[in-house]
Amino acid sequence: MESIRTITTGFLGLGNIGAGVWRLIEQTRGEIAAREGVRFSVKRVLVRDTLKRRDVSVPKPILTTDADDVLSDPDITLVVEALGGEQPAADYIRRALISGKSVVTANKLALATHWQELLETACVSGSCLYFEPGVCGAIPVIRAITDSLQANTIERLYGIINGTTNYILSQMSAPYAGQGPAPSAGGLSGQCGVSYADALFEAQRLGLAEPDPTADVEGGDAACKLSILATLAFRAHVPLEGLFRRGITTITPVDVAYGRELGYAIKLLAVAKRVGDKVEARVHPTFVPLSHPLASVNGSLNAVYLYGHACGELMFYGRGAGDAPTASAVVSDMIAAARSGCRGGERAYRMTGTVAMETDWVSRYFIRLQAVDQPGVLGAIAGILGRHGVSIASMRQTTGDGRAPLLFVTHMARESDVRSALGEIDESLAAIENVIYVEEGI
Repeated sequence: MESIRTITTGFLGLGNIGAGVWRLIEQTRGEIAAREGVRFSVKRVLVRDTLKRRDVSVPKPILTTDADDVLSDPDITLVVEALGGEQPAADYIRRALISGKSVVTANKLALATHWQELLETACVSGSCLYFEPGVCGAIPVIRAITDSLQANTIERLYGIINGTTNYILSQMSAPYAGQGPAPSAGGLSGQCGVSYADALFEAQRLGLAEPDPTADVEGGDAACKLSILATLAFRAHVPLEGLFRRGITTITPVDVAYGRELGYAIKLLAVAKRVGDKVEARVHPTFVPLSHPLASVNGSLNAVYLYGHACGELMFYGRGAGDAPTASAVVSDMIAAARSGCRGGERAYRMTGTVAMETDWVSRYFIRLQAVDQPGVLGAIAGILGRHGVSIASMRQTTGDGRAPLLFVTHMARESDVRSALGEIDESLAAIENVIYVEEGI
């Protein structure tokens, strides 16, 4: 009978994720040993307070408040980083790799902001750096990109990769969930979903949103994940600071209802595309055709949809957050590290450099204005758009109380042209209430 190898392991952090990993290891210890021939022996666990009451039963002697007890212990060959935040997590990951330990982390912020440094450190030291749980929790999209799709040139990638914002937008769209197009936008009263504020409150009550939800609702969390996904997909570093980012705080139930009438669902979408020798990468609210699979990804679920030149269209879908799904991905990476002997840092992460970023992309746009209700206004606004090369695909106008809701959906147009045109529309003609991207060619 094949002997069972023991991997001496250290934890950095025992919060929700760390506790979830501990719990899963305890629950599956026998199965992992039988199937994989591996046993994880946790020697030290870094915590802030060794006396704190916890939901998991961890032996008190292995708890420590000194990171060196994990990072400098020569017996520990595998480190699970579950601290969260950029620092000191990024420094601890680097130190662990330098010392020859392999690291499994769910920390997308530390990875996205220190990508090149951490990957180069892993390559030089020969240690493994695994981070499947950092993007989309239990959904194995990173492993698919790096280990299963190497023969593909991935041309475009779209992701609903933040469960909090997807839950909020789903709540704002709730009256239309699973139904056909919304009733006429001229009679929106009583047809709109809940407000952004109410949906956020409910997300916080359920524990889906933090007390300070900024990283989620302003797109920061999704941007970190997109930086990692796009870097792996395009095999060149797509830096976090090069991403365009806009959050969901300006989205209203009226936008959701009008979009539904036009045949769209609204999502906070992460978009990455090859455009010639450049890459565009952006996170923002986006109208997605109701006929597309991404439109039906609701609640706190995540999905990544990509197109490779050989594999065609693929979509990965499931639980993207939570302690149990994330723990599933962490333990999977721990097993992968154990199989490799906790060596081999180059893995599938060889990069070709840093890409040039496309900042003046082409898209369709949904433009909602409150126009002055008088003759000639519509023609004047259409004329301004036309002078800047922005062609109108469809429009809608209703009237009342001296101001008229005016909606345009454009044909494909350059970002710079749309911005220039909107900047020329004087408030004496119309107030611009929202501009939302439309992705038709997913």
